[in-house]
Amino acid sequence: MRILVIGSGGREHALVKALAHSSTASALFAAPGNPGTAQLGTNVDIASDDLDGLVTFAEREDIDLTIVGPEQPLVEGIVDRFEDAGLRIIGPSAEAARLEGSKAFANQFMNRHEIPTASFRVFEHDEYNEAVHYIEEVGAPIVVKADGLAAGKGAFVCSTVEEARDALDEIVKERAFGTAGDKVVVEERMVGEEVSVLALTDGSHYVLLTPSQDHKPIGEGGTGPNTGGMGAFAPAPIVDGSLLTRICREIIEPTLQGMQTEGTPYRGVLYCGLMITPDGPKVVEYNCRLGDPEAQVVLPLVESDLVEVFDSLADGALETGSLRAASGAAACVVLASGGYPIQYDTGYDITGVEEAEARSNTSVIHAGTRRREDGSLVTDGGRVLGITARGAELGTAINRAYQAVDLVDFSGKTHRSDIGEKGLAHSSDS
Repeated sequence: MRILVIGSGGREHALVKALAHSSTASALFAAPGNPGTAQLGTNVDIASDDLDGLVTFAEREDIDLTIVGPEQPLVEGIVDRFEDAGLRIIGPSAEAARLEGSKAFANQFMNRHEIPTASFRVFEHDEYNEAVHYIEEVGAPIVVKADGLAAGKGAFVCSTVEEARDALDEIVKERAFGTAGDKVVVEERMVGEEVSVLALTDGSHYVLLTPSQDHKPIGEGGTGPNTGGMGAFAPAPIVDGSLLTRICREIIEPTLQGMQTEGTPYRGVLYCGLMITPDGPKVVEYNCRLGDPEAQVVLPLVESDLVEVFDSLADGALETGSLRAASGAAACVVLASGGYPIQYDTGYDITGVEEAEARSNTSVIHAGTRRREDGSLVTDGGRVLGITARGAELGTAINRAYQAVDLVDFSGKTHRSDIGEKGLAHSSDS
C-alpha cells in the first residue's frame, strides 16, 4: 500500500515510524516531512496547506491512503477535497473538524448533546465590554480562549481578574492570534487532572489508543505559558478501567452520536482532552487529529498493524477490538529552543542524536529540525526533538528517556525535568 502522511512535525515522524513497521506499507511519503521521516520514506516538497498540490500528488503517485497529521488542513477541508477526487483519506470533513476549529462550536455542541464540560460564555469580537463585565462578574480563577486555531497557545488559565483581562486584550485588542480571536470563549476553570483519550473512528465504530498525559506549560511543575506540549507519557495511571468505561459512555459515544445526528459524521482521530474532576470526566477540548507529543507515546504502544487499522477505518469497516495495545509504558521529553514559546533563534548544530538512538528502546523524533546542504542537522523550530523511550514500567521509560536527553545537545537546549512525575505519583499510590 502506498501511503502519504501530511505534515512536518514530531507527530508525523512518529506516525511514519509506526506505519513503517507494517509489511503492507510498500511506500511511505511525507509532505513536506522532516529529516526524521526522510529516513523512513520519501519527503515531498508540498506544504501541508497546499490542498491542490496534495491532491495532484496523490492522484499522480497512485496513493492508496492519505493520513493527515496537523489540524489546519483538516479545518480547511482537505478531506472533502480528497474525497471529491475519489481519494481515500483519514480525517474528519471540514464540518466535523469544527470540533477543533471553533471552541465556541465545540462548547455549544456539547451543551446540545449533554456532554460534560465547563460552564462558558461566547463573545463576538465587538463584544469586548460585555466580556470584561462577565469576567468581573464571575471572578477568577477563569479561562479565556481564542475561538479558532492558535497552535495550542490560545488558551489562558487565569488566576486573577487582571490576568483574564490581559488575556482578553491579547486576543481581542492585540490580535495576537489573528482571526482565531474573532470570537472569545470565557470558561469556568475546572479543577482536576488532565488526560488525553484518543479514539480512531469510522463514524459509527471506534477503538481506543492508550490514554496518555501531556505537559503543556513550559516550566517545571506546570508553570509559565502554554506550549504545544513539552512531553507526555502513557498509559495514564489515573485512568483505570471503570473511569475509561465512563469516558466512553459519557463523552466519546455521545460525541460520535451527536455528530451523526447533526449530519456531520465524524471519521478519523477524535482527541478528547479531558479534566478528571471530583464530579467525573469533563471535556477541556476536542482535537481532530493525533496529539503532539501524545502521538510519540501512544503509537509505540500499538501492537496491531496500524496500516490495517487505518485501512479498515477508511472503508467504514472498523471493528471494535481490532486495535491491540502493547504492554509496558512510554515517555517523551521534548527538547525545545531557548526562549520558546515566545521568541527563539534557530540554525544551531545538533549533536548526539545517533548516540541517543543507539540506546535500547529509545527513539529520537524530529519536530523542528532541518539538514544543511552538507548533511549536518540543525534546529529549525521551537520544539526541536522528542526523546521517546519505552519500558516495562513507566519509571523505566522515563529514566531511559532522560538518559538519552543528556546525550543530545544544541545551543539554547531547554526541557522540563519533571515529565511523568504525576504518573509515577499515581503508580505509587496504587
